[in-house]
Amino acid sequence: MKLRDIFTTALANTMRTKLRTFLTVIAVVIGAFTLTMTSGIGAGINKYIDAQVDAMGDTNQVSVMPAQTMDANVGLTAGEPQEYDPDAQGSVSDFGIPSMDEDDIEEIEQIENVEFVDPVIFVNIEYLETPDGTQYTVPSAGFASEQSMVEYAAGGPGSNAEDAYELVIPTSWLSAFDIDDVANADEVIDQEVTIAAQDLEGNTETIEASIVGVAEETITGAGASPIPSSGLTQQIAEINNTAGGTTIPFTYIQATATVNDLAANEDQIKADLEEIDMIGQTVEDQMGFISGIIDAITWVFNGFALIALLAASFGIVNTLLISVQERTRQIGLYKALGMTSGRVFTLFSTEAIVIGLLGSIIGIGLGSVVGMVGNALLINGPLDSVPGLSLYAIEPMALLVIALVIIGIAFLAGTLPARRAATKDPIEALRYD
Repeated sequence: MKLRDIFTTALANTMRTKLRTFLTVIAVVIGAFTLTMTSGIGAGINKYIDAQVDAMGDTNQVSVMPAQTMDANVGLTAGEPQEYDPDAQGSVSDFGIPSMDEDDIEEIEQIENVEFVDPVIFVNIEYLETPDGTQYTVPSAGFASEQSMVEYAAGGPGSNAEDAYELVIPTSWLSAFDIDDVANADEVIDQEVTIAAQDLEGNTETIEASIVGVAEETITGAGASPIPSSGLTQQIAEINNTAGGTTIPFTYIQATATVNDLAANEDQIKADLEEIDMIGQTVEDQMGFISGIIDAITWVFNGFALIALLAASFGIVNTLLISVQERTRQIGLYKALGMTSGRVFTLFSTEAIVIGLLGSIIGIGLGSVVGMVGNALLINGPLDSVPGLSLYAIEPMALLVIALVIIGIAFLAGTLPARRAATKDPIEALRYD
C-alpha cells in the first residue's frame, strides 16, 4: 500500500465514526483556536508598539533621569478633561520626584558622544480655561522643548521661541471645545485659551496661549495631555518657582540626550551615566518593558492552550484505541494480505495525524477569522480614538508552527494505538469476533 493510499484509507477510516471523530476534533480545535488567538494578539500589539517606536522620530535619543527615580512612586493622570476644582489642588512646591539641576545637565552634556541635552521641566498648571469660560484641570507633568515623539491629527508642534505661548491638546480634549469628530480637529487650531498657574505663595497668574496642534494619543503616553510650547513651559515654570518676587533655580525630573550614533555608543553612554548616578533609557528600552509584559501574558495563555491540547491528545488515544479494538479482524486481514507491521503502524498514525490536521485547520481558521473581525470591530468602535492601534495580526509562520505542533502532538498521541495495532498477531486477529 502506497503512502497516498494509506492517507486516503486513514481519512476514510476516520470518517466512519463521524460523531466520535467530531468530538475528538473539537478538543483539538479549542487548543488550536486559543493558540491562534493568543499568538495573533501578541503579534498585533507588538506590531503596534513597533509602529509607535518608528513614529517617534529621532532614535538617537536617550531619556536620562536620576537613579532614584526608578524607586519613586510617581503617578500622573491624563485622558478626558476634568473640570477644575479649586479645593482639590495640591502644593506646587513639592512633587515628591527626584530632580536634576543645571549642574547635572551640564555634567550630562560633558559625556562623550552626547550632542545635545534637552531638560524636562516639571510644571503645575492650575487650570486651563476654554473660550466659553469653562475651566479644566491639567495633569501636572514634565515638558521638554523637543516634541518629535508626538503624532498630530491637526496642526503641529509649538514654537521653540521664548515669547511664543502656544499649546498642543490631545484628541481626547476636543470635546472641551464642542468638537466630537477627530476629522474636524483643525477647527480648534488658533483658538485662544487661558492658562493659570500658582506661585510658591499660592497666588494665581494667568497666561493667554494659542492652540497650534492636536496630538494623537499613543500607547507610550505621548500626546495624552496638553503640551505647552517651550516659551509657555518656561513662563509657567517661572511662576511656579517664584515667591516674593524672587525666582528660585529650576529643577528637572528628566532630560532627553541626543547621542551621536546611539547604536554604536549605547553601552558607553549608559555606563557613563551610571557613574554620575543617572539612568539612561532608549525608546527600545522603554517599549521593551511593555512588549515583555505582552509576551509574558501571551505565553501564559499559550500554556493554557497546550493544556487543552494535552487533554485532546488523550481523546485521540481513546478514539484510536477503540478503533483498533473494533477493527481487529480488519488488521488481521491487512496482515494476511501482506501488509507489514510498519505499514499498519503508519496507517493508524496517519489517522491520528488526520484528526490533528482537521482540528488545526478548523481551529486556526476560526481563530484567524474571529481575531480579524474582533480587531476591526474594536479599533473602529470603542478604541477608535487610538490611532494606528492593532490588536490582532496574522503571522503565517506562527500559524504554520501552531499547525505543526498540533499535528506533532496528534502523532505522538497516536503512537500507542498504532503500536498496539502493528503488534497484533494476524491469525489471532482474524479469529477475533
